Amino acid sequence: MSKEIIRIENLCRNFIVGEETVHALRGVSFSIKPGEFVTIMGTSGSGKSTLLNMLGCLDTPSSGDYFLDGLSVREMNKDDRATTRNMKIGFVFQSYNLLPKTTAIENVELPLIYNPAVSSKERRERAIRALKEVGLGDRLHHTSNQMSGGQQQRVAIARALVNNPVIILADEATGNLDTHTSFEILALFQRLYRDGRTILFVTHNPELAKFCSRNILLRDGKVIDDKKNLNIASAEEALAALPKED
Repeated sequence: MSKEIIRIENLCRNFIVGEETVHALRGVSFSIKPGEFVTIMGTSGSGKSTLLNMLGCLDTPSSGDYFLDGLSVREMNKDDRATTRNMKIGFVFQSYNLLPKTTAIENVELPLIYNPAVSSKERRERAIRALKEVGLGDRLHHTSNQMSGGQQQRVAIARALVNNPVIILADEATGNLDTHTSFEILALFQRLYRDGRTILFVTHNPELAKFCSRNILLRDGKVIDDKKNLNIASAEEALAALPKED
């Protein structure tokens, strides 16, 4: 039984652009254990988006190995990767990626539609439970265009949780939100972390590092720093310290 949710070894990804080869990832190696809250940081062009696509089973490496929950992703075919992605990974995107005229419950149910082991009744129950977990028990039947950005991101987080994934991959999950709402969402992620969830948060914002348990820094496709945060700041306290909104 693997004690690592993610293990990548000497991961490389090259792209052909015209007559040039772009080395987006240059031998990246690290592992993530259950219950970690990890940021992957770097400026534009550092390779973090390419790495996120690898970790999310959306792309395959040019070389190197990737093990997710003990399974070799490199050895999977396209269908296997899609199944693994749906069953083991919860995605949270910067732009929410919700269906606009669909209720919160229906949006959260989506990943379960492709799971034949889950009945429609259980699907509905799990969606409601996930929405209550993120504080949206009173917004179950609201459509996304009836909700604020922060509420939409909570729906997206509930959707990421509904399949009980081994890891949550968040891509700039606070990038479209104002400061107050960003700290609300960060506080929610911290609560999920305290509940034992494994979270990987990709961001270009170095301010987020102090709210996570570990920080990995990329530059030019390489890991240049990887350290634990022994003094995690409280997003709830940071939220409380903000000036009151009118």
